Amino acid sequence: LPGRQMPNGLMPTFDLVSSGTPCAASQFTISRALRVAAPCIAVAPSKKGSGLVPPPITNIMILRALSGNGIDKQWVSLDDMSPWLARAVISSEDARFCQHNGVDWIEMQGVIDDAMDNDEAPTRGASTIPMQTAKNLFLWPGRSFVRKALEAPLALWLDLVLPKRRVMEIYLNIAEWGPNCVFGVEEGAKRAFGKPARSLNAGEAAILAAVLPNPIRRSARQPGPAVRRKAATLQARAARSPSIDACVRPKRAL
Repeated sequence: LPGRQMPNGLMPTFDLVSSGTPCAASQFTISRALRVAAPCIAVAPSKKGSGLVPPPITNIMILRALSGNGIDKQWVSLDDMSPWLARAVISSEDARFCQHNGVDWIEMQGVIDDAMDNDEAPTRGASTIPMQTAKNLFLWPGRSFVRKALEAPLALWLDLVLPKRRVMEIYLNIAEWGPNCVFGVEEGAKRAFGKPARSLNAGEAAILAAVLPNPIRRSARQPGPAVRRKAATLQARAARSPSIDACVRPKRAL
């Protein structure tokens, strides 16, 4: 894939179209998943005009494509996204994103304590944004202890070699934002609201963040009562914590 940058700073849309069944996760062995993920390492810093190429495709996208589905995505820089997006996503997915080193050990301890206290599986998770980024880049969907065991060191590595702002930019561009293999917040915003990610208001950003845990079943385009309630909670939480996204804000020139 050529590392050519578009004149407006955007990367071209990747449309891996093939006829097939609705978007669904494929089953892969661990070795095969890691083998196809190897080319997707994304450690180059993000800077407009630098000519550096963002991750063109991720392991999750490869799994979707190999299951016979098209992929809609378009890369945009964090500068070209509404500032409400990162704030809403951090409020929803990883409230201590700016404080931890890739793994939220406080939340992890809570999950372990829940598992020790209850015979059933824990009802909450401890997945951070770096862990979800690592999963999307290198691993596979679904729940398994093996994947979780691989997620943690990869997340620590990502947090070590990349600034928080870059991790957030990658995550927002590779996360799945809806059914039919919609990847990246730019496509998610266009599908849900008919506008680019940079034009989203606080309420729209909160709705997109509210569907992230399960974008296949939850709809940002036609949000149900549960999604709207969660979006309202996220919007209020972000308003109460204006510095929750401090680590991803652009640095102002002195």
